[in-house]
Amino acid sequence: QVQLVESGGGLVQAGGSLRLSCTTSGIFFTTQTMNWYRQAPGEQRELVASIARLGSTFYTNSVKGRFTISRDNAKNTVYLQMNSLKPEDTAVYYCNTQLAGTNYWGQGTQVTVSS
Repeated sequence: QVQLVESGGGLVQAGGSLRLSCTTSGIFFTTQTMNWYRQAPGEQRELVASIARLGSTFYTNSVKGRFTISRDNAKNTVYLQMNSLKPEDTAVYYCNTQLAGTNYWGQGTQVTVSS
């Protein structure tokens, strides 16, 4: 059974930092590309960052230079370090991976950035 469990969200002032964690089970973590998505109220879910099994990364333009995705294969965990947060980063953040054509999602963690 695939499980993705996010943690680390919260309320922070603009300019602050948060680190999100996603701990996984039921997958061969070391072979998986791991993704962070976010969804703001009234908006579509968007891909924020990805990290491939060998460590190559992707970031959406709006977070480049502020967010860093990383993985710890020994802990089956992917992280999203978020610095210089802006009010427009407010959203529910979801961990995601795809396995055999199926998308798996965590329950989401709320990030709220006050101005």
